[in-house]
Amino acid sequence: MRPNRSFASVAAAALAASIVASCGSPAASPSPTQDASGAYAPYGSYAPSARPSTTAKLTIVSPTPDEIVTGTTVHVAVTLSGATIVDDTNEDIRPDQGHIHLYLNNALIYMQYGLTKDITVHPGTYVLKAEFVANDHYPFNPRDWSSQVFFTVK
Repeated sequence: MRPNRSFASVAAAALAASIVASCGSPAASPSPTQDASGAYAPYGSYAPSARPSTTAKLTIVSPTPDEIVTGTTVHVAVTLSGATIVDDTNEDIRPDQGHIHLYLNNALIYMQYGLTKDITVHPGTYVLKAEFVANDHYPFNPRDWSSQVFFTVK
């Protein structure tokens, strides 16, 4: 007598169908706390087309590109022109006010209300970038990124 394989066959077919169906489905889309680039958006969903642009220009001045850093701390300093940093989070969106988000190796590490921050690091090569975001911590459209800065910690 042949063993009953119908349950195993049905289970395998259902699993395969669910995997195929999930490709491109809403479950495979970014979560409500991420935009399409994977950036963190702390207060729910984000609609880039509805966002204002900004007058800001953000530049990382420390560390410098390809700098060799020794120790366990790197001093990050940025300059901001065309806008001011405000220290409250609200929905009164103005193109010339906002906050700075720092990303280390494409991970959000700090939402800051100032132009400097010391961050703890370990030996290795890093990429740092900063983004000027609106008072509600969501990005402007287009997004206002600094240039990326690569540095190495020894």
